[in-house]
Amino acid sequence: MGGAPVVVGVDGSESALGAVGLAAREARLRGTGLRIVFAFIWPLMNVSLDPSAPAPQEAGLRHQADIFVDNAVRRAEEEAPGVAVEGAVVMGDVLPVMMEESRTAGLIVVGSRGRGAFTGLLLGSTAVHLTAHGHCPVLVARGESNPRGPVVVGVDGSPAGSAAIDFAFAEASWRGTSVRAVHGWSILGAPPPVDPVVMGADPKGTFTDTGERLLAEVLAGRVADYPEVRVDRTVTKDGPRQALIEASRDAALVVTGARGRGGFAGLLLGSVSQALLHHAHSPVAVVRGEG
Repeated sequence: MGGAPVVVGVDGSESALGAVGLAAREARLRGTGLRIVFAFIWPLMNVSLDPSAPAPQEAGLRHQADIFVDNAVRRAEEEAPGVAVEGAVVMGDVLPVMMEESRTAGLIVVGSRGRGAFTGLLLGSTAVHLTAHGHCPVLVARGESNPRGPVVVGVDGSPAGSAAIDFAFAEASWRGTSVRAVHGWSILGAPPPVDPVVMGADPKGTFTDTGERLLAEVLAGRVADYPEVRVDRTVTKDGPRQALIEASRDAALVVTGARGRGGFAGLLLGSVSQALLHHAHSPVAVVRGEG
């Protein structure tokens, strides 16, 4: 197996084990190894790693950390036999540990909630920081992944969103499924849609026609690069949040850029990405673009 590994953070929670299963499947799809990481901060806080005097030897904090990792390794091996799996207990706080891991990872996978080092990961600073500053895409394990469902991607035509589209097509190719490209209107970055019947507008200037042209232009190169991937295009007057959440119901995963423009303005810390992380019905991949 070659290429940058998939890295998943664990903390012993059920959510983290679910993320391990997702990460193992991703590693199998990509033909890469899987690295399972437990961020172990206690030694840096001068906390004893050994069990207290009355407790058995296996009660120590270090032993418990090893158990978390061993359980995760077994889960990964059961989920994706044949994938090379490495488990590691890394000294440090979760944020700097996962940021450093992202430098050499092809993908970081995290659970939507956890305990210990990953408590509040979905809504807290770790997830926000990883999606904003990580050096690779971040996949949040939430909802249910439909193995036969499409890879859903939000398209706004921005240069920053280009990386998310590339990610979506690669995922669809590995999975042998389709891409569902969604362009939704938002009041934040575009004039409201015009009904040509009511307003007497040129049909070629309507929101739908403009959106379809945008999708055709943005997707043309990817369609040529991935001829085996079927593409379904959706242009909707619904806001991008609602359109992507609804599209995620039967999706393998939903992919969004870390920031965008137009219908996806303010994506980095704004309503669309946060809405997906809260409400999507499938795993959510956040992909940072250049610049």
